[in-house]
Amino acid sequence: MIRIEHLRKEYDNAIPLKDVNVEINDGDIIAVIGPSGTGKSTLLRCINLLERPDDGHIYFDGEDITDRNCDISRIRQKTGMVFQNFNLFNHLSVIENIMMSPVRLKGVSRQEAFDKGIELLRMVGLVEKAFNYPDELSGGQKQRVAIARTLAMDPEVIMLDEPTSALDPTMVGEVEAVIRELAKLGRTMLIVTHEMNFARSISNRVLYMDEGGIYEDGTPDEIFDNPGKENTRRFVKKLKVLTLDISSRNYDFLSMASMIENYCSKNEIAMACTKRILLVFEETSQLLINSIKDPRFKAVLEYSEKDKSASWTFSYAGMQADITKSDDELGIKVLKGICETVTYSFVQDNELPNQLCLQVRLS
Repeated sequence: MIRIEHLRKEYDNAIPLKDVNVEINDGDIIAVIGPSGTGKSTLLRCINLLERPDDGHIYFDGEDITDRNCDISRIRQKTGMVFQNFNLFNHLSVIENIMMSPVRLKGVSRQEAFDKGIELLRMVGLVEKAFNYPDELSGGQKQRVAIARTLAMDPEVIMLDEPTSALDPTMVGEVEAVIRELAKLGRTMLIVTHEMNFARSISNRVLYMDEGGIYEDGTPDEIFDNPGKENTRRFVKKLKVLTLDISSRNYDFLSMASMIENYCSKNEIAMACTKRILLVFEETSQLLINSIKDPRFKAVLEYSEKDKSASWTFSYAGMQADITKSDDELGIKVLKGICETVTYSFVQDNELPNQLCLQVRLS
């Protein structure tokens, strides 16, 4: 249905889309996720031609809609957009908001548009609000009206840009319920969302956006349970990362300990857990300093907000050297006592091929 090739969009101070390549099939329900600023909303706006791409092509049913001669109004009738902030006309009643586009853009009679509008309001559970005005509605009700207004144009593709982000948490569920009902109708949908449970439950595909493009594309199970790329893994597991580089036997331990404590405080890690995290760093660093000829190593601390878990990964240079088999039996015993697991591996082609992974025991 939609094929995107080498799409690029840049602004004066940012390039959100550097090289986007993806195909969207008829009937796909795609959740678009990723950190803020990675071009998720920009991608939807380019597909709807609310933003003009600077380079690349978008094909809709084989037609290049980025061609300057393309009839943009005709294309927009095929793609419905639901925005974060509703964009309802406050001077029009709910039913008038829904009727306006079909009457003006498609030449539908007012009676037909009214009948269809009432039917759609019934579908989103708001038929009793047909003659109310937007300022008489809650945020969740406004967004449901915005969805009904989009459906009134009978679009081939529905795009929802953070449809629940402007809502009070108590109203999120009612909007998500309407979107779930839409999904059952087999409509092609692209949904930008930060609600990971919702993204997983509603979609058949998930696009993770990062580094200016589609960083990873997969099924919900693949993306959320077994992501293939590091940035995806860190995002879906809500990992907070601290990286420390050590290049001398006389490294500044106190400075690094302070960085670890600040990291733990920022992420609201309990003091007892912070002490274990620090102790794992201290003991492992000392083992490495005492066991390897080249003191260069990298220590990466990852804390998962989702799982409330912490792990250290120490990568170090040199030939294959499993420090868990060193002569420092006391140090190894201490490590194994404060860690759930201690795992060594060797990756030949890496700059720092030795890796020691330690899952910190936080409870």
